[in-house]
Amino acid sequence: MVLVTGGTGLVGAHLLLHLIENGENVRAIYRNSNNIQKTKSLFELYKKAFLFEKINWIEADILDVPSLEIAFADVNYVYHCAALISFDSKDEDALRKTNIEGTANMVNFSIAKGVKKFCFVSSIAALGDLAAHETYITEETDWNPEKPHSDYAISKYGAEMEVWRAVQEGLDVIILNPGVILAKIPTAKIYNEGSGQLYTKVADGLSFYTLGNTGFITVDDVVRIASELMKSDIKNERFTLIADNIVFRDILNTIAEALKVKKPSIHATPLIMNLLWIAEGIFSTLFFQKRRMTKATAKASYSKNLYSNEKIKTALGTVFLDVHQYIKDVSKI
Repeated sequence: MVLVTGGTGLVGAHLLLHLIENGENVRAIYRNSNNIQKTKSLFELYKKAFLFEKINWIEADILDVPSLEIAFADVNYVYHCAALISFDSKDEDALRKTNIEGTANMVNFSIAKGVKKFCFVSSIAALGDLAAHETYITEETDWNPEKPHSDYAISKYGAEMEVWRAVQEGLDVIILNPGVILAKIPTAKIYNEGSGQLYTKVADGLSFYTLGNTGFITVDDVVRIASELMKSDIKNERFTLIADNIVFRDILNTIAEALKVKKPSIHATPLIMNLLWIAEGIFSTLFFQKRRMTKATAKASYSKNLYSNEKIKTALGTVFLDVHQYIKDVSKI
């Protein structure tokens, strides 16, 4: 039996579809039954609704230990995709509790139940910080606690520490550090959150672009690589998953072309982005609204970090999907 957390999210839902298509016996946990509809909609979109019925859904929460006792019954392999994603400083406690404590619960149960292998979906946010002589961030780049990190990055780094602790206690693990995960445009309409909001913002007439860059990857590649690593003899390793390092302007332009809308035309310099996050912070405080832009997201928009994917290419011979072509193939579901 394979257990998947986060099965109602973007990565988890695609992973469920991939695993079932490949004959796996799959169980997924959920907190709110309404969210299961999103996963069902994904299966329907791919004309695989009949496979959705093969999922063994269990109501459980990674923070609720008694519920996990039931979820882990007869489980041999675990894919831990569930996480809280937020860059709002007000969510610091929730981020640490969900991402660190929740992951600790998952690995503790995996150890206690004799799970054969555990896959943790982390983030490039948890990778290290470049030293002066370095160009590319790799799996071996040192995390510098003296440098500023978002609360989200700290929570994912802390979660990884729990996974490495489990290795010392005998659990075989794989850690994945994907970049910005992109889905097909029709799929993004179901999951209008995280990277899915890029499509919505461009469709709504986004005017600004930045010249920062980061690593991007398709969700199809993430779930395929996760499955391949879990079936391989590779263990107790982490892998950076990016197809390419791409400038934000280029991604936004590709999305605009795919949606047949106007491309963002105003360059938002670092100064403009910093002014925007300050102004947005004041606005959200005055009107008691959740922040849409923070200092961390503003900085990320103009940062120019380069990530290396050489390790996963060497380990599996991975050939990544072209991100730009993937976005343009709007109708290919």
